[in-house]
Amino acid sequence: MTSRYLEIHPRDPQLRLIRQAVEIIREGGVVVYPTDSCYALGCHLGDKAAMERIARIRQTDRHHHFTLVCSDLSEIANYARVSNTQYRTLKAFTPGPYTFILQATKETPRRLQNEKRKTIGVRVPDHPVVTAILDELGEPIMSSTLILPGDEHPLTDPREIQERLFHFVDAVIDSGNCGLDPSSVIDLAGPAPIVVRRGKGDVSAFE
Repeated sequence: MTSRYLEIHPRDPQLRLIRQAVEIIREGGVVVYPTDSCYALGCHLGDKAAMERIARIRQTDRHHHFTLVCSDLSEIANYARVSNTQYRTLKAFTPGPYTFILQATKETPRRLQNEKRKTIGVRVPDHPVVTAILDELGEPIMSSTLILPGDEHPLTDPREIQERLFHFVDAVIDSGNCGLDPSSVIDLAGPAPIVVRRGKGDVSAFE
């Protein structure tokens, strides 16, 4: 398999190329795409085979938290239980470089949840390319940070990503350098917020 290389402008995404990326996702493809923190791997929400491909690329176990990348807060409510307090937190920190862990709803497929805790990671990134993809797709993307086994940091150079993942993904979206810091991960599923990972987003409000 040979991946497509799509050069999409980071601030003014070309709709023609966005539609190509969305078509690849809809057809069961795995894409590398930019976020407001770093590059990520994404696939169609309901595609088990594509999720398994991402897990193999990342070499993760079944307890790995995939992230639902959503266009807005109303979309999050379909997949996660959100209390009034949690909603205020989400509203204050999205869109932005944060992933929030919440209790999954009964409608959320089990394979998308953390097996032990029945939780799901949700994210609303602040990046024009992702926003355009989500608007065109009309539903969330199942996602995982692009950190390869043995690497300390996420991959950030699209050309290097293309070289290393040439035979493993269906498309690489080049929108320039995204940075090396993944999103900050905040667990809101318990009685008090827990900072699981310090990343690009400021976590001082949760400590």
